[in-house]
This record gives sequence, C-alpha cells and structure tokens, in this order.
Amino acid sequence: MSGVRVRVPASTANLGSGFDALGMALGRHDEVVVRPALATAVHVTGEGAGEVALDERHLVLRALRAAAAKLGTDPGPVELICANTIPHARGLGSSAAAIVAGIAAAYGLAGKRLDEDALHLAAEFEGHADNVAASLLGGLVVAWHDDGGFRAARLEPHPDLRVTAIVPAERSDTHVTRGLLPETVPHADAAFAAGRAALAVHALTAAPELLLAATADRLHQDYRESAYPATLRLVRELRALGVAAVVSGAGPTVLALSTEQDLPDGLDLRGFTAWPLDVDRSGVVVEGA
Repeated sequence: MSGVRVRVPASTANLGSGFDALGMALGRHDEVVVRPALATAVHVTGEGAGEVALDERHLVLRALRAAAAKLGTDPGPVELICANTIPHARGLGSSAAAIVAGIAAAYGLAGKRLDEDALHLAAEFEGHADNVAASLLGGLVVAWHDDGGFRAARLEPHPDLRVTAIVPAERSDTHVTRGLLPETVPHADAAFAAGRAALAVHALTAAPELLLAATADRLHQDYRESAYPATLRLVRELRALGVAAVVSGAGPTVLALSTEQDLPDGLDLRGFTAWPLDVDRSGVVVEGA
C-alpha cells in the first residue's frame, strides 16, 4: 500500500482477578494514518497533543520502524497523522494502542497480514501481552508467556456484557504502581486468585451473573491503594452495591462490568467522568489511505 489508515481500540487489563493474564478491547479508538513523505513528520490531535514527541521518538513511529525491520522492509520517511481519543496514563491501554497501531501500519505498508510475530513484537515493546493482545484481536483475551514467546487466545465476550469506564482527571504511572506490589503473596491469596480468574473467563463469556464473585481480587488492587485512594474507594462502593467494579489495568480508571449500562444512583463521582463503552469485538483494523 502507498499509505495506510489504522483504527485501534482501547483496552483494559486484569479485570480484577486476571492479573497480567486477562484483557479486553473497548470501544474507544485512536486512528493513525501513515503515508510516504519526503521527510518524516508527526501530527497529533486529541489525547496527548502537545505532550508526546513529534519525531522518531513517537511511540507509533518507533513500533512501525521495529516491525518494518523484522519484516525486512523500510518505509523510509513518512507522514504520521494521529487522532487520539484514548486517554493517556489512565489504565486504558493508550501505549498498547500506539504500539499496535505502529506494528499494524508496518504490516499494512508491507502488504502482509498480522500474525503471531506481530503479537510477540507488540508484547516485547509493552512488557506484557494482555493490553496489546486485546487491541490486536478484539474481544476478550487470555495472554501468557512461555519459552516460545508471548501468546494470547481470543474469546468472545457475552453479548449482554456492558462496560462503563469511570475515568479520573488524575494519571498514574504503570512503573510506579507495579513497584507497589509485593514480591510474594500468601498461598491462600494465590489459590483464591487462580479460582476467581478461572471463574472470570466463564463469567465474561457465558455467565455474567457471576461477574461480582469472578472479579474479586487479592493480588494487586489493594496494594496500590496509596497511588489512587479515590479509585479504590469507588471500586469498593460499587462492589458493595452489587456492581462488578475493578481497577482498569494499572489504574486509576475504574471499570464497571454489568448487563446494565446505568450506574447505581447516588454515587459520588466527583473527580471522575463516566463513559459507557461497547466491547470492541474487531480489534485493530487496517485499510488503505
């Protein structure tokens, strides 16, 4: 292709009990256009405008160059146009979306279909596979790492599943929040997590009435409370009202999972904005531009 247009969804990871294993694509998207140019230029509108690098350091461009090198191609100078709606540093997979967009653009420019190598490269960039797999594949993903690299299996979320992202103005740093986690956890908590993560797969695909129990967590959320106390307050308030609420990824966004789109009345949402979102079932889309 002489140019490509890429549409990539936001994502959420962990989903409560599935720490570093479960991810899901969400219906909020960044769009990227890449075209050959006489000199490389980067344009950004929406989220991240005025903040992100506008040269070869831009994450989409770095991922594009890395993927092109793996494919044995060289796109040369390009014009990169980014229209972003995924908020940055909120736990909604903005960096994963940028990485996937760059890799998908490289594959599109090379006339190749996305494959397992694309997932592995994206996960190497991100450091884990749950968010990038969700943005690549859409729907619900179970991600893991073994001697063969990063892998993911896509599952179809239940058709009645509804998602509300409750997004704060404050941001978080994944490296900081991951640093709050202990090196070891009690055996009882590990056993609890294994059971609830398995139940979460069933609840998210076949039995959403079990979401509250399935999303209970003992591995990561409470340990991170000092980074975003208002987030954990809201998670606990929603769960006390019977809503399967979790911290989205590394936070500080709260994710409410239900078969009802509306949140309970009387919630204190000061400092937060609620976004009803669809589950994105398509994943990244690449077309000519």
